Amino acid sequence: MAQWLVLPSPVGELTLAEENGALTGLYFGTRCLLGEKGTSPLLEEAARQLQEYFAGCRREFFLPLAPRGTEFQRQVWHALEGIPYGETRTYGEIARAIGKPKACRAVGMANHRNPLSILVPCHRVVGADGSLTGYGGGLEAKQFLLELEKRHGKAV
Repeated sequence: MAQWLVLPSPVGELTLAEENGALTGLYFGTRCLLGEKGTSPLLEEAARQLQEYFAGCRREFFLPLAPRGTEFQRQVWHALEGIPYGETRTYGEIARAIGKPKACRAVGMANHRNPLSILVPCHRVVGADGSLTGYGGGLEAKQFLLELEKRHGKAV
């Protein structure tokens, strides 16, 4: 059965969703999703790891993820998971990393459709000139996350 919960964070409320033992969504804001509002061991663990991340004590997440998307979107999301904490990549670099060097705009759309914000770090993708570009949680949230990671980048 699908379950979801809303948790507070420094970038506003986040809605976490799980189904069949894997996380299927981490969204900015409060969302009413299919399934039951409540908690589970997985949602509690995800909330704990997110709290550690926001405290600057966690650099990566160890959670089962099951994002729903096309094969191309899943390729992009997998590439995003390879961007190290505290670093950024451009849309072009992601396109080249998945073997589709001319697909920068499509990479941007896949980034936009990422259902697991923060956990699949789409906030680490920037424009070709290094500028902050659109983000589901807003540019202020993107900037906050990048600054958080830069500040704690040397921490273990």
